[in-house]
Amino acid sequence: MTNEDLSGFPLVLEGPNVPMVSFKKVTKRYNELAVLDCLDLDVFQGEMVTIIGPSGSGKTTVLRILMTLETINGGVIYVNGKPLTHMPQGDRLVRANSRHLRQMRSNIGMCFQHFNLFPHMTALENCMEGPVHVLGISRKEARERSEELLDMVGIADKRDQHPSRLSGGQQQRLAIARALAMRPKVMLFDEVTSALDPEVIAEVTNVIRRLVSQHHLTMLMVTHQMGFAKEISDRVCFFFRGRIEEQGTPEELFGKPKEERTRQFLSAVRDAI
Repeated sequence: MTNEDLSGFPLVLEGPNVPMVSFKKVTKRYNELAVLDCLDLDVFQGEMVTIIGPSGSGKTTVLRILMTLETINGGVIYVNGKPLTHMPQGDRLVRANSRHLRQMRSNIGMCFQHFNLFPHMTALENCMEGPVHVLGISRKEARERSEELLDMVGIADKRDQHPSRLSGGQQQRLAIARALAMRPKVMLFDEVTSALDPEVIAEVTNVIRRLVSQHHLTMLMVTHQMGFAKEISDRVCFFFRGRIEEQGTPEELFGKPKEERTRQFLSAVRDAI
């Protein structure tokens, strides 16, 4: 860890078209198993990128690393041009300390498969908690922001309900509103529709589509549901053995995949498309 050579990585990314998220030669290992293998991936401002692939291909690891829930073994990750996993020290990069990680993590919001809502708080209180206690804004401002977001995701009438009184689709929409209340630059979605009944997936799909069209958020999503990926994405990346085997627009990747491994995977899940 301490002897890694970072001389080839810039202190910051600069230029006219800097990616919002940039993985540069990122490697993540568990013992001898390389879950991410020298990964290069750029996600640009306002882009919705979906990661698909077989189990064990490194999909969720990408999100966990971005949320700083996992450390990396090689390479550098940048968010909005600044290093996430490392920080400048003089004219070189060193491993990020906890203060730098907290500061950079404030740019990123994440919605999990199982919502992770606070069960003892109402919908409104769930949304207000982070802005008040993490961002330090006033309760009045946090309330106004949270009420606006609950209205945006279509559950303003549920503001005083606890999560146990909400349907699965309503809970997932609340989780999205809570993440947005922190004003992230990047939103991560980890299997956000897999725990939902088919008839309520459309609710969450509509909310995410609205985020794409109205808020120009940068989004990175992992899903096993190919129809959802095909409908919502600007770009789809097929992961295999810790690398991007193939990427393209939904029309390109689902309609005319170039790589044999991509064709095999899509053939195995074709009933879901």
